Formats: sequence, structure tokens, C-alpha cells
Amino acid sequence: MDKNLDLIAIGRSSVDLYGGQVGGRLEDMASFQKYIGGSPTNIAAGAARLGLRSALITRVGDEHLGRFIIEQLSREGVDTRKVITDPRRLTALAILGIRDDEDFPLIFYRENCADMALTEAEIDPAFIAEARCVCVTGTHLSHPKTEAAIVKALNIAQKIGAKTALDIDYRPTLWGLTGLGEAASRYVASEPVTRKLQSTLHLFDLIVGTEEEFHIAGGSADTIAALREVRSRTAAILVCKLGPMGAVAFQDEIPDSLEDGETGPGFNVEVFNVLGAGDGFMAGLLKGWLTGQDWRVSLSFANACGALAVSRHGCTPSYPSLHELEHFLREGVTTPALRNDKTLEHVHWATTRTPDIPELRVFAFDHRSQFEHLARQVGAPAGRISAFKEICLDAALTVANGRNGYGVLCDSQFGRRTLYRASGSGLWIGRPVEMPSSRPLRFDPEIGPDLGGIAEWPLEHAVKVLCVCHPGDAGPMWDAQRSALQRVFAAARRNRHEFLLEIIHPPSSQVSDTTLATMLEQIYAAGIYPDWWKLEPSKSDLAWHNTCRTIRSRDPYCRGVILLGLGSRPEELRTSFAAAAKYELVKGFAVGRTIFREIAESWLAGSIGDDNARGQLAQNFVALCAQWDNCRAQSGIGRD
Repeated sequence: MDKNLDLIAIGRSSVDLYGGQVGGRLEDMASFQKYIGGSPTNIAAGAARLGLRSALITRVGDEHLGRFIIEQLSREGVDTRKVITDPRRLTALAILGIRDDEDFPLIFYRENCADMALTEAEIDPAFIAEARCVCVTGTHLSHPKTEAAIVKALNIAQKIGAKTALDIDYRPTLWGLTGLGEAASRYVASEPVTRKLQSTLHLFDLIVGTEEEFHIAGGSADTIAALREVRSRTAAILVCKLGPMGAVAFQDEIPDSLEDGETGPGFNVEVFNVLGAGDGFMAGLLKGWLTGQDWRVSLSFANACGALAVSRHGCTPSYPSLHELEHFLREGVTTPALRNDKTLEHVHWATTRTPDIPELRVFAFDHRSQFEHLARQVGAPAGRISAFKEICLDAALTVANGRNGYGVLCDSQFGRRTLYRASGSGLWIGRPVEMPSSRPLRFDPEIGPDLGGIAEWPLEHAVKVLCVCHPGDAGPMWDAQRSALQRVFAAARRNRHEFLLEIIHPPSSQVSDTTLATMLEQIYAAGIYPDWWKLEPSKSDLAWHNTCRTIRSRDPYCRGVILLGLGSRPEELRTSFAAAAKYELVKGFAVGRTIFREIAESWLAGSIGDDNARGQLAQNFVALCAQWDNCRAQSGIGRD
């Protein structure tokens, strides 16, 4: 029977607040990064990144953090149909830090939290029947109600022939064995915990844990003795994690030495953060196990996922995509501090960013000097510009009508309220950082000389930079441009923002069919890899061929190119669209003055009202979208 899901994970779901400062006490942390957390949640997301069809059964609060978990899981590709919203309890929370390579302070906020309210009633046999495997973790065996839910799911899975897996995930504090301030403690011997775990071992086909976790499951501080005790109670495959030594699997009897089990290659990497590494390991192991790989391959997947996880900040954000995993297994460790491997980090960024955007139609009204000129021309106060930009947003939202693939470019000088309103609307949002017309490139003082102001932006805002440049620029000019672009690209990546780079040639410069491709080659050579390019339209087929070939060869992960308008008339854009639409790498357009110029002048002069302006803007945007769609439909896609 075909299954809709490869994996259902059940149990903890929380928000992780990770200290942004590394090497200090948690008491001294000044800022935090927010991620999804909780072992089953991490496993479900990690498995989805590796191409497994995963789902999660848990509870979250009916508040901002609960909604964040659901939205982020959806972005990761996890089925959230059984992530239940609890109106009476709050989402669990964990605060974490990186003190050094051995000390990772941790506080759990789980008093009457939503995920511990999971009950048998929420285990739907029909949903369990959709999956090839059910995976649970040890924490939900610590309370009778959640244990009943777990056991029910496992019994259903066994009855229908689905596989079952346990990640022991022993946290003494979550079993009430340590004080609330000792959450980082990973082992406390406890006969009651051992008895509880042993009462369920027969329900599993795969059991995974560290040596200490098998000590608690087996009731012995001797690893071999503990494994043998576990083996006496279950025929499950036992996988024992050995930290930097990798892991070992036992399918049959436990030998006298751990070295006699089945192993996969380990990876000698620098340990930056161990928190969540075991969940990444489990996701990789499940990828191998559920796709029929032998244990050497499955363990290599798991070890690689664990190695990548210990090298980065956060849990789920550090887990690899399948493409990244394959790249890492193929290329190996180039530097022990994997987060400093620029190629690997680019693959990680580019293959885990969400959502996929196959087409992008952008209404660009981030213009500043042009709007100021219009306002002066008709005698309108500059304050009126802000109100017009809100009308532009209204038009974009009307045209998008909740559909993906539409966006806006808006500045914060005149569009601050517009940016506030646009956030969370479903529109793609780009935001400029350059000073208008600056050459060499200079940045808006609002974001600071260190570009630190980008850290204050919503994550969904893409950093947009317009650079006026040419391959023939003299050495000092290009040195200044390159340095500025490197700084802003690094700031965008560090702050987890996508980067859109707009290239315009200087007026009266010589342009051939190779000029733009040569300029892009220089930018890539400087280590700058935009997520998006915004490029001048060209009517030359050869110019587009050269440009797309350069992007594909230097960055196969680039999201694509969108066309800028340069104030062209609609009929001129139609010709440009027809030339560019032949190339699949060109995803759409970001056009402004063609849409708003005449309407803005009339509105600023008081000749038309808000509703009239809003309607005309929407009409122009719709017409431009139709032009692009028609050109795309008539093109021979795939020539680049």
C-alpha cells in the first residue's frame, strides 16, 4: 500500500532562543536568535530537508510562538495537519547559549506547556496509517497522559506494519530529576526512569541513544552491559552514538566491544555547538534507514548531519538539505570549522532558503530622488510621498490577491509605514540600502557605517543594492565598489536576509553583448553571490545567453534574474520582455516608473484622489504582469 508520509514524529515542540554572543555566560547574553526546537520537531524538519515526507504530532499554544512553529514547519515542508493549537497553554520555550566547546547552558520553560498536554484522543489511527515510520522521543514517556498517546501511536504502527523508532533523548530535568537551573545535565541514574523506558522497548524497531542514554535505558553505567540489557528486551536495531567517534549499529547480539558493531565514516570537525546535533543525526539516520540503505551508508548520513549540526549556530537551521549532504559526503572536510567553508555555507544557504519562487512580479516604488523631484515639480510637500507609497502597496496587494510570486520594492525614507504594513502580507519585499545615485557605492546612514541597522529588519525583507558599475571602471573606482558590495553581502548573509543586486551601467558607457556578463564575473570573483540579480533589459539574444551562462556556471543555486524597467514605456518593455522570457533563469520583473510615474504626478498635484490612483496603479501593474506572462507563454524556455 502506498503511503503519503515517510515519517511521523511525535512529542516536544518549542521555540529555541539561542544566545547571539558566543563564549560568554547565559547571564550575559544580550541578543537571541529565534528558531523552532524540541527533539521531534527538529527531527521532522531535518528529515524534510533530506527529502523525506515528514509530519509532526504535537501541541502548540494559540499565540505568536505557536504560530511561528506552524509557519516555520510549513516552510520546511513538514506536514502540520496534526500540530494542534491549544487555547489554554503556552508554547514551550528553551533559552540556550554557547559558553565554550564543552559548556552549553540551557533553560527549559515547560511548566504546563502545550506539547505535554497531548492525549490519546489526538492520535488518529487513519493519520498514523499514512506513514511508513513513527518516531518518538523519551520525554513524552515521562508523564502518564503523554505516554498513553505515544503507546497508542506505536501500537497502531505495529499493527499496520509501519516501522517504529525511539530517540531516547534523555533530559533528567524533564523527568523531574534535577533543579530547573540544571537543564544542561545529560545524565542522572534513576531506577524509575529505567523501568519506564524498559517497559516500552519492545515497541520499537530502531532505538538510538548516546552511551549515557543507553546507560539509563539499560540500567548500567557499563555501556556493553546496558546494551545487552536493552537487547534482552527488544529485537530493535540499536544505534549507539559515540560523539566525535561517530556511531555504531547492532542488529543482533551485542559483542564484547563497541568496535565490533557496524560503523560508518566519522568526520573530524570543530565542535561549535552540540545542542540539537543528535536530532540532526537522527534525521540523517532515518533518511538512510527508510530509503533502504545499508548501515554503513545510513551511519555516514547520520554522522555527516551531526557533524554539520555541531559546526553551526542553532538546531534546525544548521541541518543540511539533501543536496548539501551529498556535496559534503563528496567533498569531505576542507576545514574543521565547517561554518568557515564558504562553498559549503553557500550551498547550505541556497538549498535551505524558503520559499521556492518560480516567478516574481515586483512593483518597485523604492525610488527616493525621483519622487522628491516629482513633488517639487508640482509643488507638493515631501510628506505626501509617504502616503502615495501606501497607495502603491494597496495596488500591489490587490493585484497579488493572496497569490505567491508578487512583490514590492520600497524604501524606509518615505515608505516606513508601507514596509510595516507589507510585512507578513505574503508579498516578497525588497528594501534598498544604498544612497541614491552614489558612485562609488555609499550606504544609507540609517543602517549605520557598519551596516548594523540591517539586524533590525524583519527577516523577510531582502537587502537590495543598486550599483552603477562597468567592467572598464578604473582600479580605485572598482576597488571601492567591490569593497562596499562585499560588506553589504556579508551583512545580509550574517543577518539571514536574501540579497538582490541591481546592476546599471554608467550613462554613455560602451556596452556590448559581453559587457554585463563580464561585470557579473567580476562580482562573483569577489566572493559575492546574490540570491537575485536585477538587470537592465536587453534586446540582444547573445547578451542574454552570455549573462545566463555566467550566472549558471558561477552559481547554479541563484534564484534568478528580474528585469528592471528604467522608466521605459510599456511598448518598449514588451520588446525587452520578449527577449528575456526565452531564458528560464529570468524569473520576472521589478518595474516602477512605468507603472506609477504619470499617476504619482497627478495624485501629488491633487488632480486625482486615492481611489482613482489606487485603481490606475493596479490596472497598470496587471497589464505589465499580463505582458510578462504572455511573453513567457510564447517563449522557448530552456535555452540558457
